[in-house]
Amino acid sequence: MKYSVVAVAAVLGAFAASPAHAQWADLNGQYRCVENCLGPSYAFITQTGWEMNLVNEGGMPSRAWVDYPGHLWAENWGEGAVFSPDGLIVQFDNGSVWQRVIPAPVAQVRLPVRSRY
Repeated sequence: MKYSVVAVAAVLGAFAASPAHAQWADLNGQYRCVENCLGPSYAFITQTGWEMNLVNEGGMPSRAWVDYPGHLWAENWGEGAVFSPDGLIVQFDNGSVWQRVIPAPVAQVRLPVRSRY
């Protein structure tokens, strides 16, 4: 577990030093808590511009907003979080780390073409 926190911190640190960090991240989506979790459920972010609604893995909601590039503030939880420019990782001040759930692509099944004759 210690190694995953170090790896996430290294990745986020690399983003902070790069020009990509200034780019906008779309945080909309479902997340899985991977570190310092409150429960087994999923977390969710619904974002409109710089404003968002968060629901953590324990089911607790919070209004939130981007207070500066790469950082958000969750009002009800009284804490901030850094997020990666691609929106895949969110790391909160309390040590919780969320990782975005990427749905698997839907495989298309081709049915054999039947001959009319």
